[in-house]
Amino acid sequence: MTEDTKLDTVCFTGHRPEKLPDSPFVIKALKSMLYKNISDCAEKGCRRFITGAARGVDLWAAEIIMEEKARGRDYELIAAIPYREHGSGFKGYDKWVFGNLMLKADSIVYVSEEYSRNCMKKRNEYMVEHSGNLIAVVSDFKSGTGQTIRLAQKAGLNIHIINAASIDNDISNLTDNSYELV
Repeated sequence: MTEDTKLDTVCFTGHRPEKLPDSPFVIKALKSMLYKNISDCAEKGCRRFITGAARGVDLWAAEIIMEEKARGRDYELIAAIPYREHGSGFKGYDKWVFGNLMLKADSIVYVSEEYSRNCMKKRNEYMVEHSGNLIAVVSDFKSGTGQTIRLAQKAGLNIHIINAASIDNDISNLTDNSYELV
Protein backbone atom coordinates (compact mmCIF):
# COMPACT_ATOMS: atom_id res chain seq x y z
CA MET A 1 0.00 0.00 0.00
CA THR A 2 1.42 3.38 -0.96
CA GLU A 3 1.70 6.31 1.43
CA ASP A 4 -0.99 8.18 -0.58
CA THR A 5 -3.35 5.21 -0.23
CA LYS A 6 -2.72 5.07 3.52
CA LEU A 7 -3.64 8.76 3.85
CA ASP A 8 -6.96 8.04 2.13
CA THR A 9 -7.71 5.15 4.49
CA VAL A 10 -9.58 5.18 7.81
CA CYS A 11 -9.71 2.36 10.34
CA PHE A 12 -11.94 2.06 13.39
CA THR A 13 -11.57 0.98 16.97
CA GLY A 14 -14.04 0.93 19.79
CA HIS A 15 -15.61 -1.08 22.54
CA ARG A 16 -18.04 -3.92 22.34
CA PRO A 17 -21.59 -3.09 23.50
CA GLU A 18 -21.13 -4.41 27.04
CA LYS A 19 -18.27 -1.94 27.61
CA LEU A 20 -20.29 1.04 26.38
CA PRO A 21 -22.95 2.98 28.29
CA ASP A 22 -26.29 1.18 28.00
CA SER A 23 -28.40 4.32 27.56
CA PRO A 24 -30.21 4.42 24.20
CA PHE A 25 -29.62 8.20 24.15
CA VAL A 26 -25.86 7.69 24.50
CA ILE A 27 -25.75 4.95 21.86
CA LYS A 28 -27.69 7.13 19.42
CA ALA A 29 -25.30 10.06 20.12
CA LEU A 30 -22.24 7.83 19.65
CA LYS A 31 -23.53 6.48 16.33
CA SER A 32 -24.30 10.03 15.16
CA MET A 33 -20.82 11.18 16.10
CA LEU A 34 -19.30 8.16 14.36
CA TYR A 35 -21.27 9.04 11.21
CA LYS A 36 -20.10 12.68 11.45
CA ASN A 37 -16.45 11.63 11.82
CA ILE A 38 -16.73 9.31 8.82
CA SER A 39 -18.31 12.14 6.79
CA ASP A 40 -15.56 14.56 7.87
CA CYS A 41 -12.87 12.10 6.77
CA ALA A 42 -14.66 11.56 3.45
CA GLU A 43 -14.77 15.33 2.89
CA LYS A 44 -10.98 15.31 3.27
CA GLY A 45 -10.67 12.67 0.54
CA CYS A 46 -10.80 9.39 2.46
CA ARG A 47 -12.50 6.68 0.44
CA ARG A 48 -11.15 3.44 1.94
CA PHE A 49 -12.40 2.18 5.30
CA ILE A 50 -11.13 -0.78 7.32
CA THR A 51 -13.30 -2.38 9.99
CA GLY A 52 -12.09 -5.00 12.43
CA ALA A 53 -15.57 -6.59 12.40
CA ALA A 54 -15.96 -6.79 16.19
CA ARG A 55 -19.37 -6.40 17.80
CA GLY A 56 -20.19 -2.81 18.73
CA VAL A 57 -18.31 0.10 17.19
CA ASP A 58 -16.63 -1.90 14.38
CA LEU A 59 -19.96 -3.23 13.12
CA TRP A 60 -21.61 0.18 13.57
CA ALA A 61 -18.91 1.70 11.35
CA ALA A 62 -19.25 -1.09 8.78
CA GLU A 63 -23.00 -0.58 8.70
CA ILE A 64 -22.59 3.17 8.08
CA ILE A 65 -20.13 2.54 5.24
CA MET A 66 -22.41 -0.11 3.67
CA GLU A 67 -25.39 2.30 3.85
CA GLU A 68 -23.35 5.08 2.24
CA LYS A 69 -22.16 2.73 -0.51
CA ALA A 70 -25.81 1.78 -1.15
CA ARG A 71 -26.54 5.52 -1.57
CA GLY A 72 -23.87 5.69 -4.27
CA ARG A 73 -20.81 6.83 -2.32
CA ASP A 74 -17.58 5.67 -3.91
CA TYR A 75 -16.23 3.99 -0.77
CA GLU A 76 -14.14 0.86 -0.42
CA LEU A 77 -14.87 -1.31 2.61
CA ILE A 78 -12.24 -3.72 3.87
CA ALA A 79 -13.04 -6.27 6.57
CA ALA A 80 -9.95 -7.13 8.63
CA ILE A 81 -11.04 -10.39 10.26
CA PRO A 82 -8.89 -11.55 13.20
CA TYR A 83 -9.36 -15.30 12.42
CA ARG A 84 -11.48 -17.39 10.04
CA GLU A 85 -14.18 -18.43 12.53
CA HIS A 86 -14.62 -14.89 13.90
CA GLY A 87 -18.31 -13.99 13.97
CA SER A 88 -19.56 -17.58 14.22
CA GLY A 89 -20.85 -16.92 17.76
CA PHE A 90 -22.59 -13.65 16.96
CA LYS A 91 -26.33 -13.57 17.56
CA GLY A 92 -29.30 -11.50 16.45
CA TYR A 93 -28.61 -8.16 14.83
CA ASP A 94 -24.82 -8.51 15.22
CA LYS A 95 -24.96 -11.77 13.25
CA TRP A 96 -27.02 -10.09 10.52
CA VAL A 97 -24.68 -7.08 10.20
CA PHE A 98 -21.59 -9.34 10.21
CA GLY A 99 -23.12 -11.55 7.50
CA ASN A 100 -23.98 -8.47 5.47
CA LEU A 101 -20.40 -7.20 5.90
CA MET A 102 -18.99 -10.51 4.67
CA LEU A 103 -21.20 -10.28 1.58
CA LYS A 104 -20.67 -6.59 0.81
CA ALA A 105 -17.06 -5.89 1.79
CA ASP A 106 -14.88 -5.04 -1.19
CA SER A 107 -12.19 -7.23 0.31
CA ILE A 108 -11.75 -9.50 3.31
CA VAL A 109 -8.39 -9.96 4.98
CA TYR A 110 -7.97 -12.84 7.43
CA VAL A 111 -5.16 -11.77 9.74
CA SER A 112 -4.85 -15.26 11.31
CA GLU A 113 -6.18 -18.64 10.28
CA GLU A 114 -7.14 -19.70 13.82
CA TYR A 115 -7.97 -18.00 17.08
CA SER A 116 -4.97 -17.20 19.25
CA ARG A 117 -4.38 -14.98 22.27
CA ASN A 118 -2.93 -12.24 20.09
CA CYS A 119 -5.07 -12.48 16.93
CA MET A 120 -7.09 -9.37 17.90
CA LYS A 121 -3.88 -7.43 18.50
CA LYS A 122 -2.54 -8.60 15.12
CA ARG A 123 -5.79 -7.44 13.49
CA ASN A 124 -5.42 -4.01 15.13
CA GLU A 125 -1.78 -3.78 14.00
CA TYR A 126 -2.83 -4.65 10.45
CA MET A 127 -5.46 -1.90 10.42
CA VAL A 128 -3.05 0.74 11.79
CA GLU A 129 -0.28 -0.29 9.37
CA HIS A 130 -2.65 0.15 6.41
CA SER A 131 -4.31 3.42 7.47
CA GLY A 132 -3.55 7.10 7.80
CA ASN A 133 -6.56 7.82 10.02
CA LEU A 134 -8.21 6.25 13.04
CA ILE A 135 -11.69 6.91 14.38
CA ALA A 136 -12.02 5.66 17.95
CA VAL A 137 -15.02 5.39 20.25
CA VAL A 138 -13.55 4.88 23.71
CA SER A 139 -14.43 5.18 27.37
CA ASP A 140 -11.72 2.98 28.88
CA PHE A 141 -8.23 3.74 27.62
CA LYS A 142 -6.88 0.65 29.46
CA SER A 143 -8.38 -1.70 26.89
CA GLY A 144 -7.74 -3.14 23.44
CA THR A 145 -9.25 0.07 22.07
CA GLY A 146 -6.82 2.14 24.13
CA GLN A 147 -3.97 -0.07 22.95
CA THR A 148 -4.99 0.54 19.31
CA ILE A 149 -5.11 4.31 19.92
CA ARG A 150 -1.57 4.22 21.38
CA LEU A 151 -0.38 2.13 18.42
CA ALA A 152 -1.92 4.68 16.02
CA GLN A 153 -0.26 7.54 17.92
CA LYS A 154 3.15 5.86 17.56
CA ALA A 155 2.51 5.32 13.84
CA GLY A 156 1.55 8.99 13.35
CA LEU A 157 -2.05 8.46 12.23
CA ASN A 158 -4.60 11.26 12.33
CA ILE A 159 -6.71 10.25 15.31
CA HIS A 160 -10.34 11.22 15.90
CA ILE A 161 -11.51 10.27 19.39
CA ILE A 162 -15.15 10.09 20.44
CA ASN A 163 -15.12 9.89 24.23
CA ALA A 164 -18.05 7.67 25.20
CA ALA A 165 -17.64 8.34 28.94
CA SER A 166 -17.83 12.09 28.40
CA ILE A 167 -20.93 11.76 26.18
CA ASP A 168 -22.55 9.50 28.81
CA ASN A 169 -21.80 12.13 31.46
CA ASP A 170 -23.19 14.96 29.35
CA ILE A 171 -26.39 13.10 28.51
CA SER A 172 -26.82 11.95 32.12
CA ASN A 173 -26.61 15.58 33.20
CA LEU A 174 -29.34 16.48 30.69
CA THR A 175 -31.64 13.69 31.80
CA ASP A 176 -31.31 14.04 35.60
CA ASN A 177 -34.95 15.13 36.15
CA SER A 178 -34.14 18.82 35.79
CA TYR A 179 -34.84 18.62 32.08
CA GLU A 180 -37.46 16.80 30.12
CA LEU A 181 -36.39 15.24 26.83
CA VAL A 182 -38.96 15.63 24.10
